[in-house]
Amino acid sequence: MPLSNVEPAQYQQLLSKKVAKVFTLLARFSPPPAQIVPSQVTGFRMRAEFRIWHEGEDLNYVMFQRDDRKTPVTITEFPIADERIQKLMPVLREKLKTSPSLRHKLFQVEFLATLAGDTLVTLIYHRKLDQDWEQEAATLAAQLQTGPAPIAIVGRSRKQKLVIGRDFVQEVLSINGDAYSYRQYEQAFTQPNGKVNIRMIEWACERASALDGDLLELYCGNGNFTLPLSRHFDNVIATELSKTSTRAARENLQENAIDNVQIIRLSAEEVTQAMTGIREFRRLAELPKPLDEYELRTIFVDPPRAGLDQHTLQMAGTFPAIIYISCNPQTLAQNLEKLCETHVIEHFALFDQFPYTDHMESGVLLQRREKTTR
Repeated sequence: MPLSNVEPAQYQQLLSKKVAKVFTLLARFSPPPAQIVPSQVTGFRMRAEFRIWHEGEDLNYVMFQRDDRKTPVTITEFPIADERIQKLMPVLREKLKTSPSLRHKLFQVEFLATLAGDTLVTLIYHRKLDQDWEQEAATLAAQLQTGPAPIAIVGRSRKQKLVIGRDFVQEVLSINGDAYSYRQYEQAFTQPNGKVNIRMIEWACERASALDGDLLELYCGNGNFTLPLSRHFDNVIATELSKTSTRAARENLQENAIDNVQIIRLSAEEVTQAMTGIREFRRLAELPKPLDEYELRTIFVDPPRAGLDQHTLQMAGTFPAIIYISCNPQTLAQNLEKLCETHVIEHFALFDQFPYTDHMESGVLLQRREKTTR
């Protein structure tokens, strides 16, 4: 997203255009009136990454236009980032400039922050990191600390990872008055817009509050939705393919003393195969009881931009209730072509996770249609 697109005075107008575009796209499915959740106009992104451009003794954060990957655009301000990241950027740049060990062949810098005030910086290099780098990075971390929580630093190069302090940040989200603690590992997926993420979770929990039985969740990540949703179901089976996210989800369940959730490392395709009896998976033996003994009446999905594949889509259509969070209205519309053959959209919401872009996060609750008799 070009920073020239960031026009806070035009935010509402830009949001209205995005909303109208999604309404037009999904109109054929007759959704109910949508709940619209806007974003802060600045300071909303909890993570940011920049290439580093070296010119003699100087270095700068840069980004590139999509249609020009060779000409760097120097970034001196990044108003869409969380305030902690904005304040840290110039300070870190000056520290890097004065340290030959830290700047040598530095390729990229990544920032990860939380609403709870935690911050982590990842420095990525085109060289092997040595003991001198480790000592300099430890000194840098101490110099950057401005509050009670120390800033963590991770150094990465090919087949190498050095951790100064820790390789995660700790987030705390207040969901409908209850606090949930999340460990978020660097370079693992987390929702970028912290406050809109809270509204998304609360919307999903409001929809779940009218449902019962057990929940099957696909693409659970670090348990972002899983933890609060667990309060609304007897049992939850949550699946995730990423090893790092699966580890984080299990640690977060333990941290929050949640005992009715089982995290299984399976892909959506593998879950579909297990649900339909095509394959048996040894990892499912971790469940307290056989899969077919759960009363799985609701499925929650938050898939990547490609949406649900055809087999997962067919499996999801067998559930009485489907809560679908989508980051791509185009693939949501494609999936709804199939799902609305058997289900009807009862609730609809739009969440502006990505202001000043064409991207829009959507949420739908689908309920199975009542069968009519002649």
